[in-house]
Formats: sequence, structure tokens, C-alpha cells
Amino acid sequence: MPSIIQISNLTKKFGNIVAVDHLDLEVEDGEILGLLGPNGAGKTTTILMLATVIRPTEGTATVGGFDIRKNPEKVRELFGIVFQEPKMLWVSTPWDIVNWHAKVCGLSTEERKRRVKEVLESLDMWEHRRKNVHALSGGMRKRVELAKVLVQRPKIAIVDEPTAQIDVVGKHRVWNMLRRLRDEGSTLILATNELYEADELSDRVAIMHRGKLLVCDTPKTLKDSIVGGDIVEIQLENDASAKIVEELKNFKEVVNILQVKPCILRLYLNKVEEVVPKIMNTLVKKNVPVTSIHMSEPSLDDVFAHYTGLTIEEAQKSGE
Repeated sequence: MPSIIQISNLTKKFGNIVAVDHLDLEVEDGEILGLLGPNGAGKTTTILMLATVIRPTEGTATVGGFDIRKNPEKVRELFGIVFQEPKMLWVSTPWDIVNWHAKVCGLSTEERKRRVKEVLESLDMWEHRRKNVHALSGGMRKRVELAKVLVQRPKIAIVDEPTAQIDVVGKHRVWNMLRRLRDEGSTLILATNELYEADELSDRVAIMHRGKLLVCDTPKTLKDSIVGGDIVEIQLENDASAKIVEELKNFKEVVNILQVKPCILRLYLNKVEEVVPKIMNTLVKKNVPVTSIHMSEPSLDDVFAHYTGLTIEEAQKSGE
């Protein structure tokens, strides 16, 4: 596929803080690209630069052939944006907001009415269309924000935290609508810290950490790329000592050990069928009681941990 966005050396500094650090990335026409990382990774700053809301400190990007520095007006014509925090008039109703947005986007009266009704119904917001926005829950306000882009059907849709504050049933509804938007010809960039969401929706995932791009590929390729791709999670009755962790690291098949909690060890290893009995035998000999053992394939959380040494939750808590 040809690239619709080419990002080159894109950098943003706020004083001494480097929010986005020399980012190089291409977004293919017609794909859903997931920007995955904890809060503070640089995802929102990146998309605000692409949308010409803020100017880069260094580097640039071309969007649909237009440079974000030289042709910001042309770039803005291609975008529709769903902000992390809904941007709307607090005196308005969902109908007023979405209808006004459709009008600004140039839809005819007939098409506008049809599409606004269709989108609000799909988001389960039709019955709430005449309520004042300030009376809606956070999840409902997020749906109104999403409705603006779904009505617009832009060439490129940027969605920051697509399902923040939305319940589980609503999440799946939103995911299906975003897939349909892609199938109708839009390119989507999703900034999210939801691992399952990135895995479920994205054609490719770009993982960001501390302003840098760590890796970008399909979810399957990223998960398959982990050396020691088998995962064994062992829950011990008591906290794992440094001595027992070192003991387990001595197995040549064990590539890495992550202490998820004081009593939970996550082992990345090869030849899981052969080595697990040996590991269990060692724990029995060392008189280390095991509560449970679980074997699985890698997830995007494992990919993130592989590249950063942290789970995404740990990175979130530490502000990294």
C-alpha cells in the first residue's frame, strides 16, 4: 500500500522536556494504525502535530502530499479528530453538535439528516439526542465526540483513546464502526493505552515509550518476534526470593523473567513442554509452594515489556 503520511524526524520539546523524540514513521493509505503506549509516551503530542494543532520543534511530516509546516490548511482538510477529552458546546445537545459538524463538512440537508440519525442510532445515542450535553455521562459525551468523525467520514481519522469511559458493550460497538469507517476508505490512527483494543483493531501497531518509537509492525509479527515466545506465569504461595529467580534464570531455555507481582513470575522461554516439568521439579526441591501455573502465547503487553522492561501498567504508574 502507498503511504498517506510520511513522518520524518518529528520532534516536540516543551522546555527541557522532549515529548516526541525524532520520530520516523509511515502510515499506509487505508490502514488502521494503532499508536500504543502509556500516558506520557508522546502519542497525543504526535497526533496534534500531524493535525497542525501544534508546531513541531524539529522535523516535519507530509499528509496526503502536503507538508504540515508549509500547507497546514490543506492538511486540515484531510483530517477528522476525536479528542481524548470531548470538545463540545456545553449548552448543546448531541443532535445539535453532530448536525452542526455535518453541516460544516458540507453535507447536503438530506444526506446530513440521514447520516446523523444513522450514526447516533449506531452509537445507541438516538434516544439521548435532545438532552443537554452537561447531563450526559463521560462515556456518552465520548460517543458524541466519536459521532462527529463517523458522520464526517474524513480521508484520515485521528482517534485519541477511542473507548475511554465507554462500557464493554459500547466498546465493541465503537470498534465495529471504526472498522466500517476504514472499510469505506478512511485511514485511521488510534492513540491508545488499551492493549486489547490495539490488538483487536490495528492493522499495524506502533509502540511509543518516552517519546520514542520502539517498533512498528502487525500485532502478529510483533508477538512472534519475541525470542522465547512461550510464556509461563507462575503464582507462588509466598513472595519470590531473588535466589529462586536466579535459580530459574539458570535454565538455558528461559530467555527472560519478569516479576509481575512479588508472588507472580512471568517466564519467557523456549521449548515450554520440555522445560516446565524441570522448573516445577526445581521449585518442589527448593520447597517453594506453587499456587497456580498458566501457559500462554505472547500479548502486546509482553511485546511492550520485551522492549521496555516494564508492563504498560508499570510505565503508566511511573509516568514513563
